[in-house]
Amino acid sequence: MTRRRSLCPAALTLGAAVLTLATALPAQADARATPKVHPRAETPTLYNDKDGGKANADDPAIWRDPKNPARSLVIGTAKKGGLRVYDLDAREVQSIPAPERDDDDNKRGRFNNVDLVHGMRLSSGRADLAVVSDRGNDRLRIYRIDRDNSDGPLVDVTDPDAQPVFSADQDEINEQRTAYGLATWSDARTGRSYAVVSRRHRTDVALLELTAGKDGTVGYRTVRTVKLPSSFRLPNGRSWTPCAGPDELPQVEGMVVDPANGTLYAGQEDVGIWRMRADLTGEPVLIDKVREYGVPGTYDEDSEKCTPGDDPGYGGKHLAADVEGLTLVNKPNGEGYLLASSQGDSTFVAYDRKPANDNRYLRKFRVAASSKVDGSEECDGAAALHEPLGDKYPQGLLVVQDGHDTPADDDREATNFKFVDLRDVLKVVSG
Repeated sequence: MTRRRSLCPAALTLGAAVLTLATALPAQADARATPKVHPRAETPTLYNDKDGGKANADDPAIWRDPKNPARSLVIGTAKKGGLRVYDLDAREVQSIPAPERDDDDNKRGRFNNVDLVHGMRLSSGRADLAVVSDRGNDRLRIYRIDRDNSDGPLVDVTDPDAQPVFSADQDEINEQRTAYGLATWSDARTGRSYAVVSRRHRTDVALLELTAGKDGTVGYRTVRTVKLPSSFRLPNGRSWTPCAGPDELPQVEGMVVDPANGTLYAGQEDVGIWRMRADLTGEPVLIDKVREYGVPGTYDEDSEKCTPGDDPGYGGKHLAADVEGLTLVNKPNGEGYLLASSQGDSTFVAYDRKPANDNRYLRKFRVAASSKVDGSEECDGAAALHEPLGDKYPQGLLVVQDGHDTPADDDREATNFKFVDLRDVLKVVSG
């Protein structure tokens, strides 16, 4: 789970970025009570301790079985606990451990984010893939999805020669400024498939082309890398950088690509949501800011926390840092919604999907406890699919991470994933 931080000032620099919002935010916050939706099911609890295998739920993806949608799957990362695969009853059907290291001095695998590629042409034929960022090893791991495979639906097809995404050597990998957030997309014009990958504690975002290797394996190559701003010019003329630990810059994690127009939305956790081309060309636009944007603060090394100063009032109205899991609810003709996890107040924010409408703010909602299932708090990752998934979810599904699964076992750090009927979300957002 991402540790929330307060914000701190940066020294005045001529190189600070000058930002403008794509559209003015509403003059006043939505005064209506935040509506609630309730989960229909939840996955088994994961525990981030030795007995639990250091498993910590983070980011989900939803794979639809085209032959039998009721047999669709949810794939979730569990950090050092690897991957978990669930059916639509939220029952675990497969567990894949993160790669171990032979040398105890080096970092072990740590699976952070996951996304899907559909119908990629491999040497063994076309296949759906689950692509995972392995933060521990600074690599991508790629799994072919085969629902009828007797050993489990995910089969590792990662090219054994796959190289680190950002690091030059193992020493750099051990510093863990490694592959972090991830979103996939396929270019309809060329048929090529890509992963967009962010870097932990840095503002780098890399475009990687997925490549078919021998014997059905999949590798990747770097196309280009861009850096988002790390400091920002405020209206009062000062320069500001979000507070963090020593040598930490404001990182991106939650990302999603709109397949209709090749638009990437990237959540810079303590800053806001960027809109840019998924091929990482052109200029990024900040479509919304976190409330804490521009707030100064002081970092304390002993507590590893920041004490905020006075709020100058330059932040947004809807997102409370960190901005986390981003996902799309796709509707016909480019209609639909961009959803973002507002981790700081445990809500979700819905925006218009269309860039032509400046991705305007629509509504907030909360995934709250039902009589049988607790809600979602401090959500890290989310995935929505607006397609029929059998009788249980006839219009689709929203899966969200719960950063505080309850009831917890003593003081163990407990997380899991909640399943929400997308019909309930659509009613709230459109209402």
